Amino acid sequence: MKNLRISILFLFSLIFLISCSEEDNYTYEDPYTGEEGPEVDPVSDEELLDIVQTETFKYFWDFAEPNSQMARERYHPNEGTDPTVTTGGSGFGLMAMIVGVERGIVSRAEALERLDNIADFLANTDRFHGAWSHWINGETGNTQPFSQMDDGGDLVETSFLAQGMIVVREYLKNGTPEEQAIAQKYDELWKGIDWEWYTNGEDVLYWHWSPNYQFQMNMPLEGYNECLITYVMAASSPDHAIDAEAYHQGWARNGNITAGNSTYGLPLVLRHNGHLQYGGPLFWAHYSYLGLDPRNLSDQYANYWQLNQNHTLINYNYCVDNPSNFAGYGEDFWGLTASYTRNDDGTIGYTAHSPTNDRGIISPTAAVSSIPYTPEESLAFMHNLYENHHSLSWGPAGFYDAVSLIGNDWAAERYLAIDQGPMIVMIENYRTGLIWDLFMQAPEIQNGLDNLGFTY
Repeated sequence: MKNLRISILFLFSLIFLISCSEEDNYTYEDPYTGEEGPEVDPVSDEELLDIVQTETFKYFWDFAEPNSQMARERYHPNEGTDPTVTTGGSGFGLMAMIVGVERGIVSRAEALERLDNIADFLANTDRFHGAWSHWINGETGNTQPFSQMDDGGDLVETSFLAQGMIVVREYLKNGTPEEQAIAQKYDELWKGIDWEWYTNGEDVLYWHWSPNYQFQMNMPLEGYNECLITYVMAASSPDHAIDAEAYHQGWARNGNITAGNSTYGLPLVLRHNGHLQYGGPLFWAHYSYLGLDPRNLSDQYANYWQLNQNHTLINYNYCVDNPSNFAGYGEDFWGLTASYTRNDDGTIGYTAHSPTNDRGIISPTAAVSSIPYTPEESLAFMHNLYENHHSLSWGPAGFYDAVSLIGNDWAAERYLAIDQGPMIVMIENYRTGLIWDLFMQAPEIQNGLDNLGFTY
């Protein structure tokens, strides 16, 4: 009998060991809900914000173009690189570097060296009445045409870059002699932009000017879209400022920029170009407001906090409502903006996702960069994506640019500078207001806002 008991115990032990050896194929299942558990251990809100800022920062540091040290237009892991750098994305990267120093991601000395090199590179690139082109060859400093006629100055991208220059200058201007010298370089660079030229003698700013095609692109900056910062920068220039009429007659369409409609009970506030019901892609609530603080910002047309918060909540509520019944959409999986996308044939393309251009593709930058406006909803998204869809969504520079849970889960395993930068900066603005404070303390910006009739 004793031998029988020993044999039975040995048999159970053997079964247990066999089952343990198969744990690699085991998926945790919650005994109460039957749902699969997280892929990675849950983290606190603060830990998650640290992780996302630190890993996303690698885009601008580890994966920058090595000669110019500016932000690459795009980074495709394991697909090789090219020397194309982006003007606007590099402006976002300048602000991200200040965050990197303050968060201890990089040392101050390392950041100063890189900021100095970027300033020197930009001083020797092609410029068009002070403005930079959309794309620049990072090895040569020469313009890389964005399209046939877009081979000269891009005023909107230049304004995104200038926004970052102001932040760097304000951060360094009272520092050591070395820091003050770098601040002076950025001060001279942004002050050399001839904003007035880009009115072409009219009461409006134009997006492009080319030495070969002049103003043939013919794209006046009329609101509302992502270009508010362009008018703020243009009105703030000490030497090349535009008249306020360009803002009121051009951007504000002689007052016709305002909207009277609501969606999900939320007023749109302004007429979003081409998106009059739901508002545009969410980057419209990010790019101009990385430095420009919307919390107390108002003019005769809008309260800009209400504008951006309502825009974000409409986008969120649309995804929760999910009229197309896309898999995964809900309170912790939302956010439509411009990013990589999945084409019908399975290839990767690019589009401005929005409620009126919804392909079932969620862009992480949409919800993450909206965190000042929707902290609870943005954090719910971040926890879900990071913890429950980690293997799908997470790569060498943080969240991949676009994900979908339709059919076989899909991700564009790629990155874009203009999507990476806002996540770092807007998370910091949510946490400390750092970049907002630096930009808004600039005396030229305050003067420009005064000239346009803003309160802030």
